[in-house]
Amino acid sequence: MKTRKLSSHNIRVMFWIRFFGTINFLAPVLTLFYFSRGLEASHILLLQLFWSGAVLLGEIPGGVVADRFGAKASFLIGVIVKIISLGLLVFAFEPWMFFLFSALNGFAVTFFSGADEALIYESLKEDNDHHRMDRAMGKIQSAGFISMILAVLFGAYLAKDLQDEQFVLLIVLGLAFHLFELLLIFLVRNPRSSGSYRDNPFTQVADGIKAIRKAPTLLLLFVNFTFVFIAADSVYEAFNQPVFINAGLPVVMIGVLYALAAIGGFIASQSVGWFTSRLPRNLLMAVTGGLAALGLFLSAVFGESLWVVIGAFFVLRLGQAIRGPIYSQLKNDQIPSNVRATTLSLISVLDSAFDLLLFGLLSIVAVKGVSGILLASSFIALIGTLTPLKMKAGVKAEAKNRTA
Repeated sequence: MKTRKLSSHNIRVMFWIRFFGTINFLAPVLTLFYFSRGLEASHILLLQLFWSGAVLLGEIPGGVVADRFGAKASFLIGVIVKIISLGLLVFAFEPWMFFLFSALNGFAVTFFSGADEALIYESLKEDNDHHRMDRAMGKIQSAGFISMILAVLFGAYLAKDLQDEQFVLLIVLGLAFHLFELLLIFLVRNPRSSGSYRDNPFTQVADGIKAIRKAPTLLLLFVNFTFVFIAADSVYEAFNQPVFINAGLPVVMIGVLYALAAIGGFIASQSVGWFTSRLPRNLLMAVTGGLAALGLFLSAVFGESLWVVIGAFFVLRLGQAIRGPIYSQLKNDQIPSNVRATTLSLISVLDSAFDLLLFGLLSIVAVKGVSGILLASSFIALIGTLTPLKMKAGVKAEAKNRTA
């Protein structure tokens, strides 16, 4: 029986890096924390803009570092910057300090974005198993749901009175977990093809642009995924807590809902291979995107109905858990190995540009309150869902052979 030592090792290590790296005890009360420190809804949208702006500036350098020096070096830089950014939250009482936190946090993400997918895809490719990328990313993604279960339950309970000292305790607990993440990164093994690019960095970026131009399907795939992700993840996650409170849900129950959704997300992530072996990936993207648009619309129009809000929440969470790994498989199948991280980073640059554009547009409707923002987001998700996906013939044939 063939052993997949490199891919199985890196998948296992990345599972635990994701577990410790995504834990956020503030998650169930984050927006309420912002409000308690004096921020308003418009400030929260600006936080997203600063985050996206930093990602826009950092994506290409992050991808270049990963392709030239390997994923491990890129991860180490990213986690150190992330720890610094989270430490700022303890002392943040003015909007500018929150904006600085958001910018540093976004910059840190760029050293993981692309590098993690490149590491796993190249590890699988070295073991001749790259057609299982969606399964691998589903397993790794599921670690985030496990950490979320712990974080939201403890976070909602420890901050049930919404006192500042409770918020600080949650931040410090999160920093402790990120120190474990830092140690785990040293266990990552770079594939042979990782960190091998030695040409001029500008040539490296040019090669990444050429890779995208040769695969125009990537752009359609990007629009389909990104529009839904921005609306159903970035925007919705920023405002679902006020929606819950407005619908009459106690603060401590927000943590319970998050935990239940995390359990569902874990199961969905672990089952991505089961879904894709029975249904076309394009169909799964269309169905989950349509449900996301519907969930946002219902949250906006029936925001005072608790059961409608809760149902929409679960639909959005589970749909996103399925879409992410499928998107990872489809796009990596079309990117060359030598500039994989750089190309993925270039795609993320486009993502950040759309973040800035869409959040800027949403800030216009912010005067209509949370319901106006969610209603506009539902139309954004619908546009993404209706963007057609066309896989290359070679990719279709391979997918058919793998599932036969």
